[in-house]
Amino acid sequence: MAKGTIKKLMDRGFGFIKTEEEKDLFFHSNDLEGVEFNSLSEGQEVEFEKVQGSDGRFSAVKVRLAEAKTKEELLSTEETTEAAEEDSTDAS
Repeated sequence: MAKGTIKKLMDRGFGFIKTEEEKDLFFHSNDLEGVEFNSLSEGQEVEFEKVQGSDGRFSAVKVRLAEAKTKEELLSTEETTEAAEEDSTDAS
C-alpha cells in the first residue's frame, strides 16, 4: 500500500492526501476503512491504494490510518537520530 499524509479535509466529506510522489490525491469518505471521516485530522499518516477513474484522474481508495510503528522501529529511529546528532556535534 502507498503512504501519504492528509493534506486537506473538506466539510463535504472528502479530502486530499499528499503522497510520497508529491502529488495530491483526492479521497472520499466512502473510501475510508476502519476510521470515520470526522475523526481524521490534517497531518495524519494514511495508507491507501491509488486507482485511476474513468475520467483518467487518480484517486485514493481503501484509505486507512497508517499502522503505528513498532517499539523496535521507534527505538531504531531514535538511535539513528542520536547518532546523526553526535556526528554533527563532532564535526563542529
